[in-house]
Amino acid sequence: MAGGVNAVAGGVDEPTGDAPAIQTVQRAATILQAFSVERPRLTLAELTADLHISRATAHRYARALRAANLLRFDVATATYTLGPQILAMEAAARAALPIVTAAEPYLDRLTRVTNQTSVLSVWNGESPTVVRCMDNTSGDVRLSVRTGSPLDLLRSAQGRVFCAFLPPAESPVVARQLRLSAGLRAVVEQVRRDGFAVNSPEDFGVRVLAAPVFERTQVVAALAVLGTSTALSGAVEVAAADSLRQVARELSEGLGAG
Repeated sequence: MAGGVNAVAGGVDEPTGDAPAIQTVQRAATILQAFSVERPRLTLAELTADLHISRATAHRYARALRAANLLRFDVATATYTLGPQILAMEAAARAALPIVTAAEPYLDRLTRVTNQTSVLSVWNGESPTVVRCMDNTSGDVRLSVRTGSPLDLLRSAQGRVFCAFLPPAESPVVARQLRLSAGLRAVVEQVRRDGFAVNSPEDFGVRVLAAPVFERTQVVAALAVLGTSTALSGAVEVAAADSLRQVARELSEGLGAG
C-alpha cells in the first residue's frame, strides 16, 4: 500500500519504512557483539567470516562505527577494537545496575571495618568486571582498582568466586575451565567450603579476598577487600575475611537470599 502502510483487518500495521533502519542497527549491534574478552581485536576478514556478510558491507559498517567512536582501527596491526564511546556507555550501564546502589552502604562499612579498599564486581559473561571501588584513605598506602576493569577468571579472587558459584549450564566459559583443570576444581571446593576466595599469585604485592553476593539463589556479584600483602596478613587477614563474609551475607539477605 502506498506510503509504506499495510492494511489489516480492524486497522493498519506499523509503517514498514523503518525496516532498513532496523536492519542497520541490528547489523551494527552484531558487529560490536563479535568482540569479547578472549577476542578483543578482530580483522576485517574475521568480522566478515564471523558475521556472514560481504567484505564491502563489513567495511561500510566498520567505517560508520569508527566515526561514532564505537570502533577503533589500529593501522599497525590492521585490526579493529571497541572504541572509547563504548567505555562511556559501559559506565552508564554500570551506574544503572541495581546491585551498585544496593551495595553502596555495605562497601562503605566494609572499608571502614577492615581499613582496606573494598571492591564490587559483577559477571560480564566471560569474566568479572569491577563496577565499584571504595578506596581506603586512612593508611599510608592507597590502593584502588579502575572501574570497568576486567579481572582474570582463574587468578583473581573474584574470578574464583564466580567459578565456585555460577551454574555451569549458564556459564560455558567456567564449565570449560573446570573440565580442563583439576587444580581449579580443588580451588572451587575450597572456596565453597571457606565462603571466600584469595587471589593467586599476589600480583604487585596485593592480596585480595572475595566473597559471593547472592540474589535469592543466584550469585550476582563478588564483594572483595584488597590490601598489600604485608598489611592484609595474619590476624588482620582472618578478621578481614570474617568481616567480608558477614557483610556479603547481609547484602545477600537484603537482596532476598536465604
